[in-house]
Amino acid sequence: MDTKINSKKKAAKESDTKDVKMQRVRDIIAKHNFSAQQLIPILQEVQDIYNYLPQDVMEYIAEKLGITAGHVFGVATFYAHFTLTPKGKYVIRVCDGTACHVKQSETLIKTVETELKLDAAKRASDDGLFTLETVACLGSCGTAPVVVINEEVHGNMTKEKTVELIKNIRLREKGAAAK
Repeated sequence: MDTKINSKKKAAKESDTKDVKMQRVRDIIAKHNFSAQQLIPILQEVQDIYNYLPQDVMEYIAEKLGITAGHVFGVATFYAHFTLTPKGKYVIRVCDGTACHVKQSETLIKTVETELKLDAAKRASDDGLFTLETVACLGSCGTAPVVVINEEVHGNMTKEKTVELIKNIRLREKGAAAK
């Protein structure tokens, strides 16, 4: 009985979240005066809400701006900033530019993949917390190898430091979920 009640509460909460997010999308479109000229800023703000651009939301945006869904998808796929697949709450970017590569960044990439059970095809963790991205340069060559988690830069990284960062985030998230 408790399981059914908890399932219903969870479903209601998820529905509320979807409704709240869609209201925010409507507000963003209105803020930009339903202007197709404002498509890129609209997509940027919408991606900030979802951490990616869901197909149904892009179709909604197209409808409200009076443009084709193909146009919206074209813009979303042209710019590397946009993503059509869900990302984790924490995006781990490992630099594999020349300075970082020479200082064993590949080891850090493999460490993250192992720790999060990822591979070349699967870049997001099952728990939805993490996404791994490999980037060409983060502009911090003096502290190579470098890992950036969301906007926080971590230089002179080792396998051990990388695992510790992930473990600390998991602990922090468990503490937040318990509250």
